[in-house]
Order: sequence, then structure tokens, then C-alpha cells
Amino acid sequence: IRRHRPELVITLNHRDTWGGADGGGVWNSPDHKAVGRATLDAAGDAGNRWIFPELITEQGLEPWDGVRWVAVSGTTTPTHAADAGPGLERSVESLLRHKAYIEVLTDQDPEEYVRSFLTGNARQVADRFGGRPAVAFELFPR
Repeated sequence: IRRHRPELVITLNHRDTWGGADGGGVWNSPDHKAVGRATLDAAGDAGNRWIFPELITEQGLEPWDGVRWVAVSGTTTPTHAADAGPGLERSVESLLRHKAYIEVLTDQDPEEYVRSFLTGNARQVADRFGGRPAVAFELFPR
């Protein structure tokens, strides 16, 4: 954050569950929760010169208090969405690079599974956000 100095940071769902009414649904994996929570903390602490002072002295990275929003994907309470159309094929290709992991999740052909998962989520979001396939986010202002 100090190096790239973003105004917007995007992360994963930091809550205990994915989907479902009132926060229910399936358990979120520990690594996803940890990444989401660490990202929220990092965005909040990037402007504090007393946290990781060695970043200043050893790498010349001055504190950055310019993060204005953190957008969390996979939330049960989305407030915003981004058009998923332009990046959908790249998303499929990216997930297919984790083929061994995908094969453990399903008996389906990995490509069919990934396409179904991504396009299904994008269509579900479309119903709420103007009819176009989209990715939903919960936006946390700072």
C-alpha cells in the first residue's frame, strides 16, 4: 500500500461465512478470512508511521493515508458492483491455473466447473445491479 499508494483496495470476504441469508451459508476458509482481515488492517494502518517504521528507514516507503475505500468481494451485503464482462475470460484462465485444487472440489470437468461458477455468480449479481453480469462488492469507506 505504501509503495503503490492506492485510493481503492480490493480484497476477499473477511467474514466467517459465504452467502446465505443473514450471514448464514457455508463456512469461509481460514486463509480467505485471514487475507480479508489483514487487508482491512493494512489499509487502516498504512498511514501510521509508528507501525512498521523499518519500511521508512530501510525501503524509503513513507506512510500512506490515502486509501479511501476497501472493496470486499464475496459479501452477503453488497453495496456496489463492477461489470464482469470484460474480464470474465481472464478470470476463467486464472482459476484454471489452480487445476489441481479445482479437481479436488468437484467431479466436473475443471473448465466447466470454473465457467459455471463464475458466470453463475456474475448472473446472480446482474439481477440486482442493472441486468449485466457483474462482480459485487461491499464498499468500506475510510
